[in-house]
Order: sequence, then C-alpha cells, then structure tokens
Amino acid sequence: MLNAEFKLGAAGFPSLPNAPAARGAGGSEFSSLYRQLNAEVGRFIEQGSSGAAAGLNPEGLMHRLQSTPVAAGLVAETGEAGAGPSEAQQAWLREIAPHAEAAGRQLGVAPDVLAAQAALETAWGQRPIRRDDGADSHNLFALKAGGAWRGQTAEVMTTEYEQGEASQRREAFRSYASPREAFQDFTRLMLGSPRYQGALQTGADALAYGRALQKGGYATDPAYADKLAQVAARIRSGQ
Repeated sequence: MLNAEFKLGAAGFPSLPNAPAARGAGGSEFSSLYRQLNAEVGRFIEQGSSGAAAGLNPEGLMHRLQSTPVAAGLVAETGEAGAGPSEAQQAWLREIAPHAEAAGRQLGVAPDVLAAQAALETAWGQRPIRRDDGADSHNLFALKAGGAWRGQTAEVMTTEYEQGEASQRREAFRSYASPREAFQDFTRLMLGSPRYQGALQTGADALAYGRALQKGGYATDPAYADKLAQVAARIRSGQ
C-alpha cells in the first residue's frame, strides 16, 4: 500500500500532487494517467459526481494511480515516503551490500531490490527477529523454520493475512550466525523452489519481483509487492 501525499482541494476533495518526472519505458503511460485523473478531479469539483467517472473517490483515484507497474515506483519517490534512507539506514545497507550483490548475481535480481526486501522484513535492521536469549537471528528475509530445517530457530509473534484479514500468531523462524548465511540460505531457497522461479531474472523491477514472491506464497500481505517497490525506490533515491 503506497502512501503518496494528497493535498485537500476545493470542497475538501484531494487534489493530485505534482506528477514526478516520468522515467523509463512506462513514463508516458504514467503521465497520461496522471493528466486524466487530474481532469476527472476538476470535473468532479465543478459538476459533482455526474461530471466525473462513475465511482470516483479519493481511494479510487489513489488505486488507479498506483495500479500501473511504473506508477508504484514513481509515486513512492514523492513526498515524505520517497525520502532517501537516513544515515543509519545507509550504514546498514553498506553492511549487507556485499551479500546482496553476491545473491543478486545468482538470482538475476538487482542488489538494491534484495536489500529493499531485507529492509522491509527487518525495518532497516532495527527490528530483527531475535532468539529467546535476545541475540539477533540474522534472519533478514523472515524465513520460517519448516519441518526440514535443521538449524537453530527463533520463535516470535508475527502477522499473517488470510483472505485479507490480519491475525497474530507465534511462529518458528530460522536463525543464522551472520547476515551472510541468511543471504546464502535465501538464495538456495529461491533457486531450488519451483514456487519462486517467476521471481528470478527480474532484474531491477522490484514490483515484478514482489508480485512473483506473493504468487509463490512467500508473503501473505496483499500489499507486499507495493511496499517492496516503495522501499526500493527510497534506496535508489539515496544513491
């Protein structure tokens, strides 16, 4: 779920923010959609709902603006949500960068996309999964410890989504000796599981990568791919 900022216009109706500069092959698609939505907002304010597209409302506009693949990355770069990583976050990214690069070469995924995934799962390394003794599990990708796992584990409460409804449950997660081991185990999982083959070779397309992970069952959060694209955009804005 992207968090682009809206400003209140006439009659308290949100007006769209200035369109960010379109980049890449999908730029013209985003610009055209932006102009169309801006025009619909104007008609809504002047003529009421009969002068705009049926069902037009703030949430509908936001959904349509975010629904194209290019829009997710561009909208994420606007406003506060698009600010680059803080100094502490950049320091954490530098620590995991060599591991993200090594994994990226094997998976065909840009290192900054993998770094964004680790940042999303651990709140930029600030909220890691911890073992009972308080030690960091270094589980950067929130991989659960299934029946075949023979390593150490850490049990914590986690949020899962079933049919769009969030619920809390206690789950066992894998525990590693270092971030390097976490990246290596994640790489083995991705390469060896048929469920995640669609995520391989997606390059710098964070949204496509995230959607493939969702399709494979990696994440139950329905907004996971959008959140991943947003974090990747933040990382890139600071490079």
